[in-house]
Amino acid sequence: MNDTAFRVREATAMDGQSLAEIHVETWQAAYAGLVPDDYLVRLSVDDRTRYWRELAAQRKKTQVLVAENAARQVVGFAAWGRTRSKDLPYRAEIYELYVHPDWQNQGAGRALMTAVFEEIAAAGGFNACLWVLSGNHSRFFYEAMGGQSVGQRRERFAGADLDETAYAWPDLIGWLRSVKG
Repeated sequence: MNDTAFRVREATAMDGQSLAEIHVETWQAAYAGLVPDDYLVRLSVDDRTRYWRELAAQRKKTQVLVAENAARQVVGFAAWGRTRSKDLPYRAEIYELYVHPDWQNQGAGRALMTAVFEEIAAAGGFNACLWVLSGNHSRFFYEAMGGQSVGQRRERFAGADLDETAYAWPDLIGWLRSVKG
């Protein structure tokens, strides 16, 4: 079930700049006070554009979906693939899920998460997880979406030790049934 206000589709290399803009603006808004300021200030849309164009074009290990509004403007994205953490027994991991600050709390995140879970289930996956900075308010979104806190870790990033929380969905098929009514 995708939210009717948003269309979710596979990202293409042509989406690179939109993904980069969302990435930079969302990081600067969501991670202020959590990630070192000098790192956030140095984030570059140009650098991120190259990264996202290449990632969207390769479609090998990481899948990238975008959410578009009614005007076909990309307002959010999600990237997922096989779980990277050997400490968690989940097949798939959402690496990134970002919605532009102007479009948050309008259903784009829910549409993206639902589409990712549908893709994971269609590929034979039955569970998924993600990591979020413990101080990031988006953790409340993941909790509202049925995510269960299943782990904690401390990671070194940009010269700082950051606390992260893992959320998991152990039964994607059941979750998808529940959101489809």
